[in-house]
Amino acid sequence: QLQLVESGGGLVQPGGSLRLSCEVSGFTLDYDAIGWFRQAPGSQHQHEGITCIMRSDGSTYYANSVKGRFTISRDNAKNTVYLEMNNLKSEDTADYYCVAGRAGNYHCSGFGSYAGMDYWGKGTLVTVSS
Repeated sequence: QLQLVESGGGLVQPGGSLRLSCEVSGFTLDYDAIGWFRQAPGSQHQHEGITCIMRSDGSTYYANSVKGRFTISRDNAKNTVYLEMNNLKSEDTADYYCVAGRAGNYHCSGFGSYAGMDYWGKGTLVTVSS
């Protein structure tokens, strides 16, 4: 089992930046793909998978909605994944969830088609507003 704990959310003005962190604990050898989903508050739409990174080789995936503005990175020694978000827009307002998949079950190359993965954090709220 893994536990994922997000931090770093908050209120930011349009055009601003935030960095989210996801700390992984538990059986930390059990995952490879790790990334972020988001869902706008009150939205009935499915969670949007926005970015993913492979713990093993560092390969990444970005949804078109965040490409060029968001950067995912990992520190395997600290079992922590980061999401650097720049040039934030009002439409980025959402609950952001860290997700991870058991090794062999998922790969970031398919992240855009996933509805989720094996492990979820509880989320952190990002609000972009002036």
